[in-house]
Amino acid sequence: MYDCQFPNFDPLKKELILTNFRKTTPEKSTKSRQLTPINMINKQEVLDRFISYISIDTQSNPESETTPSTEKQWILANKLTKELEGMGMQDVSIDENAYVMATLPSNINKDTPVIGFVSHFDTSPDFNGTNIKPQIIENYDGGDIVLNTEKNIILSSEYFDDLKQYKGQTIITTDGNSLLGADDKAGITEIMTAMKYLLEHPEIKHGTLKVCFTPDEEIGRGAHKFDVSKFGAHWAYTMDGSQIGELEYENFNAASAKVKVSGKSVHPGYAKDKMVNSMYIAQDFINSLPRLETPEHTEGRQGFFHLSNINGDVEETILQYIIRDHDKKHFEARKKMIQDLGVEICKQYESECVTVEIKDQYRNMREKIEPMMHIVELAKEAMEAVKVKPIIKPIRGGTDGSQLSFMGLPCPNIFAGGHNFHGKYEYVPLESMVKATEVIIKIAELNAR
Repeated sequence: MYDCQFPNFDPLKKELILTNFRKTTPEKSTKSRQLTPINMINKQEVLDRFISYISIDTQSNPESETTPSTEKQWILANKLTKELEGMGMQDVSIDENAYVMATLPSNINKDTPVIGFVSHFDTSPDFNGTNIKPQIIENYDGGDIVLNTEKNIILSSEYFDDLKQYKGQTIITTDGNSLLGADDKAGITEIMTAMKYLLEHPEIKHGTLKVCFTPDEEIGRGAHKFDVSKFGAHWAYTMDGSQIGELEYENFNAASAKVKVSGKSVHPGYAKDKMVNSMYIAQDFINSLPRLETPEHTEGRQGFFHLSNINGDVEETILQYIIRDHDKKHFEARKKMIQDLGVEICKQYESECVTVEIKDQYRNMREKIEPMMHIVELAKEAMEAVKVKPIIKPIRGGTDGSQLSFMGLPCPNIFAGGHNFHGKYEYVPLESMVKATEVIIKIAELNAR
């Protein structure tokens, strides 16, 4: 399984044998509840709101030291602030780092836990997020969708087979030149629409609700300056999941690794026994990590090493990796493996030609959520109440919720409806956003009973 050219280097040993552990799911609630029917959510309103958000470029920048990491994120943050004020939300604020918060006061005469809903407004720097031109496919026929005729870019229903489950629905896609921004402007759309609906339908009883929209989630900083005390919720939900029904309380442990490979540049005509080409050493490093433990070969709770960027020449090559694993022991073993590989290659070349810098990014929120499984059960019950089948599964990624859970705000993740994030094949069914909106409303109502 391991593709390692150094015979003395044992990559993961026994501690990194990839095994699945039994998933714990909450038992189905047997408590009967009389719920207020939700009148039809206006699909056109959801669509218009979503398009208005994705039309604003909010890509974050991992190289920036500011918060938000890009000035353009302020445009949407300020827009959301004005919209929250306009619809009648209370305690609307935007701080010096563009975190937007607001309160929907309780309309009942009893104490209930305060629940929050969180989404991020930045989009991934992995792919173009400028000049997004969405395509609206009504009554989708279940076949391929042509995103761009000129470039022959096709959203294939065979390759992306999740598409088929949305036959007959309205699909929002890119035009093949950008990402869509459903991650996570679909979540923002759903939270905003739900708050407006609750304000307009006081017959639906609820306790105090909090909302927050954050910058820089896509570069791992979305919760770094989140004021949990100011937010004032007992727990929250991120609306940041993928397909309809997803409900998640486990995520990757995550770290980044920067591998710096040093060489010696010499005129190639006189290079014998003098030149050291850093790119060849970097190639040795890449090939020595287990090839089958990469994103394209793993699923479920299986971890991976992901080479996300290479930049180099003869003198110096920089490799950027992300390291992911749900299991804490496996995660620590992966970090050690990449450190040990650097040491091993230095021995092979008899020089200090490789340095490795590892930075932890976030942790698996499971350990913080499991003692409060009733908050997962509440979301599950809300989904069932609006006829959405819950899909409880681990996140192969991270959300603001993973960090917030360790900051004292337990925060499972609920679907926002999108697919194929961070690229030109991203899409979201309109009906999934409508259902996510209904789930938020039902969570609020169920919590008040």
